[in-house]
Amino acid sequence: MADSALERALSPVEEDERPEERKAIEKGPALALSGGGYRAMLFHLGGLIRLNEVHLLGTCQRVSCVSGGSITGGLLGLRWKDLRFQNGRSALVMQMVVDPIRGLASKTVDRGAIIGGVLLPGAVWERVRDAYKHYLFGEATLQDLPEDQPRIVLNATNVQSGCLWRFMRPYMRDWKVGEYLRPTLSLATAVAASSAFPPVLSPVTLKLDPSKFTQGTWIPGFEDPAFREEVMLSDGGVYDNLGVETIWKRYETIFVSDGGGQLAAEIEPHEDWARHALRINGLIDSQVRKLRKRQVIGSLMHKVRKGAYWSIHVDPSDANWAPHFALPCNRDRARELAQTPTRLARLDGHYQERIINWGYAVGDAALRAFFDKSLPKPQTFPFEGAGV
Repeated sequence: MADSALERALSPVEEDERPEERKAIEKGPALALSGGGYRAMLFHLGGLIRLNEVHLLGTCQRVSCVSGGSITGGLLGLRWKDLRFQNGRSALVMQMVVDPIRGLASKTVDRGAIIGGVLLPGAVWERVRDAYKHYLFGEATLQDLPEDQPRIVLNATNVQSGCLWRFMRPYMRDWKVGEYLRPTLSLATAVAASSAFPPVLSPVTLKLDPSKFTQGTWIPGFEDPAFREEVMLSDGGVYDNLGVETIWKRYETIFVSDGGGQLAAEIEPHEDWARHALRINGLIDSQVRKLRKRQVIGSLMHKVRKGAYWSIHVDPSDANWAPHFALPCNRDRARELAQTPTRLARLDGHYQERIINWGYAVGDAALRAFFDKSLPKPQTFPFEGAGV
């Protein structure tokens, strides 16, 4: 581990743990799943498959998720006890996690939710929640997640406080607004809040009983119970699109799967105030994401943390990456997958398989480049006929 000054300089997160949880760094490992709609949801599956094959998935102590990553992480947590891991590996990951998520990816959720939210009673996010219930989570609540290992953390952004809002089995919490113990909120609602990307799916408004918050868990300036009566949440990626905030200061070994988007260049940006403002906001968001990404990679390179980082935007022909790829990955085809729009919109089966394969290939390359060069090389893709 690096010295504390270097660690502080490279840390991509703030310190907002509960006081009783601020303790010595644990070995982990912990896993972060980024945002990015269906694109990220499927990309992460490839990384999970590879982590499972090398007996690491079942050893994860915490899985921290935002947005599209919360769909994948939420189902992984719900199915965890049934996966029956042995020596860190389960034979049931494809059946219990990959197949149901692919089923959701074959449905367009966002368009119908938006149209229904405009024309019919009820909010857009409620229709997204109902789709998650129908296709993945049923009537499961946060209390159906694992008790402790792994701790599943579904992250949203509190629009009122400007802080991260964490959904977990033991509690849901904003370090400024306070802590609500043993929430029975539906898992689908938590995932909908985490994946409520603005402007169309955001905000998610939770109406809560302020008396259920633990006394004394809010900070000065947030005494007004209105902060706890109606909590307004947006996509977790607004605050932390990598999902590293809740794991970085706690675990020594960190795996980060990044299926997030990139801001495209524009030769002639719009000059009208509305579209120009959207472009400027996109630039600001892009720079925040890049800074966090650089700090994560820098921390791994300087041994501040162990682990690996992999991104959907990796160029497999890059001189730094190419030696680590065990499977054939065409740069242009990988770039096409990385440019998949950030939506909850149907993707055909072959395209899904390509995204999963790409997550598998680059996840494997990162694990052997950053974490353990002795890991065995894979011989085939999870979906052998699809390639990348």
